[in-house]
Amino acid sequence: MTLKPLGDRVLVKPAPKEEKTSSGLYISSGAQEKPQQGEVIAVGAGKRNDKGERIALDVKPGDRVYYGKFGGNEVKLDGEEYLLLRADDVYAIIED
Repeated sequence: MTLKPLGDRVLVKPAPKEEKTSSGLYISSGAQEKPQQGEVIAVGAGKRNDKGERIALDVKPGDRVYYGKFGGNEVKLDGEEYLLLRADDVYAIIED
């Protein structure tokens, strides 16, 4: 199954949760923080301005991004978990 976001929405595959601390201690599943970064899988065409013209999104598939902790809706496709966010919920692109 494929999912094509509409408007200014972005489909993101969240990074895996941290299961260990930097010192090697395991973190219980209840104490693990929700990831705030992931990879963009698909993007919508963008929202329209007052003249009806599309405004292109700043992100593209393959970008690694930081997003808001409580933004978006969780979506499950083919057993994989994704987040469907508004473009405004994406805060930054991670560049190496």
